[in-house]
Amino acid sequence: MFDILMYLFENYIHSETEVMVDHDQLTDELLKAGFELDEIYKALNWLEKLADLQNADSIPYLTKSTSVESVRIYTEEEVMRLDLECRGFILFLEQINVLDSETREMVIDRVMALDTPEFILDDLKWVVLMVLFNVPGHENAYNQMEGLVFEEPDGLLH
Repeated sequence: MFDILMYLFENYIHSETEVMVDHDQLTDELLKAGFELDEIYKALNWLEKLADLQNADSIPYLTKSTSVESVRIYTEEEVMRLDLECRGFILFLEQINVLDSETREMVIDRVMALDTPEFILDDLKWVVLMVLFNVPGHENAYNQMEGLVFEEPDGLLH
């Protein structure tokens, strides 16, 4: 399913190609690209749920308070999916104002909805990009995140 999401993001969203809204056409294209029907339905459902998360009421455990700083406590299931490196990266993104509490929860929700057995930091970066792209008013955060994902490191790596 994650491969389909990456395919859609790279071929439609990131390339700024006009996104097809007809599910049948999109499903046919994905089938021709070699994806399985069951996985296509899961990916499309994942994207629909992402769109639904833009409604603040769809994240019941999130309180809209900008004046109080809090620490995110991860559930056991979240810790199993998001290793220490991923959780640290999410905290880093909050500290540099790429994510706020609302978009953080959207990212975690969408990560937990993936049915991938292994999840690594690079996968998390793509999920963050997909979430930020789909949330109006977060264009600067998206651009900053895009820079973090695509910029090449300068100099030698040791």
